[in-house]
Amino acid sequence: MAMIDIRDFSKNYRTLQAVHDLTLAIPEGEVFGLVGSNGAGKTTLLRFLATLLEPTRGYAFVNGYNVTVQVRDVRRCIGYMPDQLGFYPGMRVWEFLDFFASSYGIKRWRREALIADLLQLVDLENKRNDPVETLSRGMKQKLGLAKTLVHDPPVLILDEPASGLDPRARLEVMEFLRELVAMRKTILISSHILSELAGLCTSIGFIEHGRLLASGKLDEVLAKVRTHRIYQLRLTEGADTAHSILQEDQLVFDLETGSNQFRFAFNGNEEQASELLQGLIASGVKVCEMREEMIDLEEAYFQMTRHRQ
Repeated sequence: MAMIDIRDFSKNYRTLQAVHDLTLAIPEGEVFGLVGSNGAGKTTLLRFLATLLEPTRGYAFVNGYNVTVQVRDVRRCIGYMPDQLGFYPGMRVWEFLDFFASSYGIKRWRREALIADLLQLVDLENKRNDPVETLSRGMKQKLGLAKTLVHDPPVLILDEPASGLDPRARLEVMEFLRELVAMRKTILISSHILSELAGLCTSIGFIEHGRLLASGKLDEVLAKVRTHRIYQLRLTEGADTAHSILQEDQLVFDLETGSNQFRFAFNGNEEQASELLQGLIASGVKVCEMREEMIDLEEAYFQMTRHRQ
């Protein structure tokens, strides 16, 4: 069953169509990364799923509940963290969590232990009685993540949770997100820090100008986007011979040379790459390694969107 099921979602703002007929299904336990530039439609989609935005067309279900009809049920199922967190002035850290726990109907006698557990989880125990406004941005982000968990929802919707953080705070937040993954939550997360999404997500979607360009398992999407293979070749002898063979091969292009090593693009399949390797060895080249260099998320995003600017 799809934990998040979006069908033909569109959102118009007067003359601007922010999202165009977007359809997407995210299975239970999936960590889905939504990749797109500013203004691509990411926040519009997440706000819709969080029951904060009416669609122009289309509908969606979260944990089987209709987002626009069964609003209370959906809100019990989700933990939503917007890109800009709001805090009440003068509220202490524990009071912030207590306020949201109370809003979800959690009994007073349960809230004290729950708040203690959440503060321990996000490593803010020593900040329990501090005013929220005195926290660093990284601490506020971690507190915001703790807030999404007060009612133990099966679905988390996170909009740029590591945005604007310094490197240390970003690492801490990403480590906490990995802990959430281990809890088997279904997570929909948007981010512009693509390298970190690649290490966190099981599935990915590229959105640009309000249109979902591609989505699916991370490795499958990367393979689909790739237009050619990149290989790295290391050897101990026969660099001149290898250079000649690679230059003459019609499937090889963008050849880069170094000391007993080469990097090149290859416009062929695995079988043809194997034939190239066998030819090198048969010509007396002593090959240490020939391995395919996998495309990364940033390159995949660039290739997918560069003709749509």
